[in-house]
Amino acid sequence: MSVAPLEPSALYRQCDPAQLALETTADLDVRDGLIAQDRAIQAVRFGVGIRHTGYNLFALGPSGTGKYALIRSALQERATHEAVPPDWCYVFNFEDAHRPRALRLPPGKGAELKRDMDQLVEDLHRAIQGVFESDEYRTRTQALEEELEERQEQAMGQIRELAKEKDVILLQTPTGFTLAPVRDGKPLGPNEFHALSDEDRARIEEDINSLQAEMRKALHQMPLWKKRSDERIEALNREMAAAATQSLIEALCETYGDLAAVVAYLRQVQEDVVENFRQFLPESDKQPPLLGIWIPPNPDGPPWHQRYRINVLLGHDKNGGAPVVYADLPAHHQLVGRIEHRAHLGALETDFTMIRAGALHQANGGYLIIDALKLLIQPLAWETLKRLLQAAEIRIESLAQITSLISTLSLEPEPIPLDVKVVMLGERHVYYLLCELDPEFSELFKVAVDFEDQLVRGPESHLVYARFVASEVRRAGLRHFDRAAVARVIEHSARLADDNERLTSHMRSIGDLVRESDYWAGADGCETVGAAHVQQAIDAKIARADRISRRLREETTRGTILIETDGARVGQVNGLAVMSLGGFAFGHPSRITARVRLGKGELIDIEREVKLGGPIHSKGVLILQGFIAGRYALDHPLSLSASLVFEQSYGGIEGDSASSAELYALLSALADLPIRQSLAVTGSVNQLGEVQAIGGVNEKIEGFFDTCAARGPLEGQGVLIPVSNVKHLMLRADVREAVAQGRFAVYPIASIDEGIEILTGTAAGERTSDGRFPDGSVNARVEARLIGFSERLRALHAQDGKTPPSERAEP
Repeated sequence: MSVAPLEPSALYRQCDPAQLALETTADLDVRDGLIAQDRAIQAVRFGVGIRHTGYNLFALGPSGTGKYALIRSALQERATHEAVPPDWCYVFNFEDAHRPRALRLPPGKGAELKRDMDQLVEDLHRAIQGVFESDEYRTRTQALEEELEERQEQAMGQIRELAKEKDVILLQTPTGFTLAPVRDGKPLGPNEFHALSDEDRARIEEDINSLQAEMRKALHQMPLWKKRSDERIEALNREMAAAATQSLIEALCETYGDLAAVVAYLRQVQEDVVENFRQFLPESDKQPPLLGIWIPPNPDGPPWHQRYRINVLLGHDKNGGAPVVYADLPAHHQLVGRIEHRAHLGALETDFTMIRAGALHQANGGYLIIDALKLLIQPLAWETLKRLLQAAEIRIESLAQITSLISTLSLEPEPIPLDVKVVMLGERHVYYLLCELDPEFSELFKVAVDFEDQLVRGPESHLVYARFVASEVRRAGLRHFDRAAVARVIEHSARLADDNERLTSHMRSIGDLVRESDYWAGADGCETVGAAHVQQAIDAKIARADRISRRLREETTRGTILIETDGARVGQVNGLAVMSLGGFAFGHPSRITARVRLGKGELIDIEREVKLGGPIHSKGVLILQGFIAGRYALDHPLSLSASLVFEQSYGGIEGDSASSAELYALLSALADLPIRQSLAVTGSVNQLGEVQAIGGVNEKIEGFFDTCAARGPLEGQGVLIPVSNVKHLMLRADVREAVAQGRFAVYPIASIDEGIEILTGTAAGERTSDGRFPDGSVNARVEARLIGFSERLRALHAQDGKTPPSERAEP
């Protein structure tokens, strides 16, 4: 059952630069430089192609895989062939100023209507002021005023004639008209009047009373005559204002004759202008002075003519295609828009011209891309998006209105119909959590666009990577990469994927490597980036992040952390773990020890007992107990008491990648066979004794290699890994060189028996036909030890006259 160490060629899969059809990246025809995601692209095409409710998209996959770039590229390609959505404008509602109306216009017409209405306001000023300053208006107004004066004068003249016939005169005083008796054409004073005879006084008083009755009738008619005259003047004003506005409005109605909503709005504008024509006159003509003092209007407030402006909420180019919008801050008001306010005299004022569009308005008729996590952390943004998608309309509301925090009067703009495809980007766990916790999510986002983490490595994917490097070079204006540099980038991509048969799809990491390699090429004064510059960029990035790993190696070398890399010990093995800090992962060995004695079949995991072990680690330890009980001393009760622990471990431990190392330590303690401390172990194990694959195999091997190298020249050290992890090996050049020189070894292990033979130098042994293990083998020694424990326990209980607990019948 001897297992040979791996050859250096098995530790690293190189990319042959000669197989790349380029001298430098300048030779490549780059289109978009995106990494192929065929399954995701098909899902995107389906999602944007189906036009039924609820078929929005959720692109799920790790951050940095190019989800946004690929999604946006696919959407823009589709959007260029789609119709341009309409323009949307808000206009003044003449029936209810607090509810602005929404106008739907063909693309590009919004800006035209705004310009035409601005020009209309200027033209109305000139036309209305001109018509009210015209000779015709003055003549007709003067005629109406003279007619009123003539009628009043005629009425008072009749009273004068009647008074003259009766020796009474009509006098006009500062307080009005009065009647007085006359004699010889002169008014009589009070004394003269009283000097008259009683008969004359009675006759004159009777005449004056009758004249006063006639005069009262005339005076009572005068306000009515004045009112009718004012009405006729007002009618004249309206007639003149209508005449001034009609031609201007009719011209616009003819221009927008095919848009019924615009024509209806223009008719309302015409009626409102005629109704409020004085607002177009000079300030002195708009209203009479108050107590002789002219009070100017509020200079900080909006002008009256603001109500005739057009608020182009969203305008489009006629040839732009459907919009593709990315909402980088998907807060509530950023999605649905907002209503701005101005401060005046300690109060907030607003009007329809202060309505602003949101991302949903901008993407209406096209596509909206949103980062799921950013959306979910914004207050009420997710609920708002769901509500609007379900209602298929955009309703502008502030958070204060929704939450009823304030009850002040504000605008309620007319909702706008919503027709948009929403594409959310997020990690997989966000997608699955939403599916699990929000029933409405699956109704609204029925298309999952699942991005691959890795690509199958081969000539096609190598070419894809070369094109991606070329695209990054051209996009950022970098130096071109030669074929060896591209090959090194591809090799590093396989290392990032932890698989020599795959390449990572984490394009952000590759893009960073390309830019950093260009920096080092520039530092060397080279015009082209070579493989050495790529390697220098990789090494420099590690050097910037490996402080903790260096400190751990230093403490191991100084003896603070107890790790042995030579000699042999019973019940002690070097396990391997991976630590990840800030995106940098490194391996580090840990001493694992096992102690055994006579007991009641207990296998104590000290990490679990003190709550430092996670559930997966605890599961691995329980699997060891199942393996021991199912392989050895099948006819005897398990009378073992064992303890397992990670020495000098002061933090949490999770994962089962050390379960094989723990089992080796336990077997060593039971068989009383020392384990070579020059070897380290990784791999999980099942109850059948098969060694299973683990993660971070490259970091673990290199971590033990660095620890051994830090102590001096390597002398036959090595690592045992699961055979199923061989395809994941992409080891550093110095590790491969040490393996080639025979100073370090990597053993592929398929079973616990293979591993224990290498660690102890003793054959594991297989059961023969008589059910026994070969004498002297590891398994025979373990079984003999367990049988011995069982017999000793039986003998102890026999002395006490008791039945061993493991043999008692169940009640």
